[in-house]
Amino acid sequence: MIVTTKAIVISAIKYGDTSLIVKLFTESDGVKSYLLKGVLASKKGKLKKGYFIPLTQLEIVATHKGKGTLESLREVKLSTTFKTLQTDVVKSSIALFLSEMLVVSLQEEEANPALFKYLEKAFIWLDSNGEIANFHISFLIQLTAFLGFYPDDSNIEAPYFDLAEGEFVLSLYNEVMEGATVEVFKQFLNTNFDTSKQIKISRNVRAHLLQQLIRYYQLHLSDFKKPKSLDILQQVFG
Repeated sequence: MIVTTKAIVISAIKYGDTSLIVKLFTESDGVKSYLLKGVLASKKGKLKKGYFIPLTQLEIVATHKGKGTLESLREVKLSTTFKTLQTDVVKSSIALFLSEMLVVSLQEEEANPALFKYLEKAFIWLDSNGEIANFHISFLIQLTAFLGFYPDDSNIEAPYFDLAEGEFVLSLYNEVMEGATVEVFKQFLNTNFDTSKQIKISRNVRAHLLQQLIRYYQLHLSDFKKPKSLDILQQVFG
């Protein structure tokens, strides 16, 4: 089946000397993987390697066989031209980290229009805004709503957040978020990128909150692997 759809680049892995295997989150079919033969050697082909930098937003024409094998791309063009996301060192570090988080978080080969729209708007916001220190925290918290484990804030006045149960609690049973970290975490709930950038937070607390969020993902997603780029991101903000 030939499909025309928007897509967001999640990852690109070198295959052999001249090819790439790219994973895209498509608007039409969710996560799809494609084999791009010879793309690293070709200078005149329709498929340029520059299109496949993580979080790049594309319009593609693809052949989807739907048999669990690698699909193929016929045509690719940019749907959004980023101005700073891939050139600003802080933003590109955030992009690399978030792309790794998406690789382990997004697995379904089925359409999810609401999630696609969220990702599309989120990365356009990151590209066009300057105050971005809280972006990745806000992004990961909001993303949990689409993954099925958004924090239950019905008991938000409680002093601990139970990472395994995803709710605020009065007593310690499982791993919890507590102290200054949980108080800042509460401020992020039910906010958007514009409001969350106004939250005042120290570097140490932000770093600890990020580590706690990654642990939260680990407890709620099977086969979760800690992003390799986390250390780079912490250095950028440290």
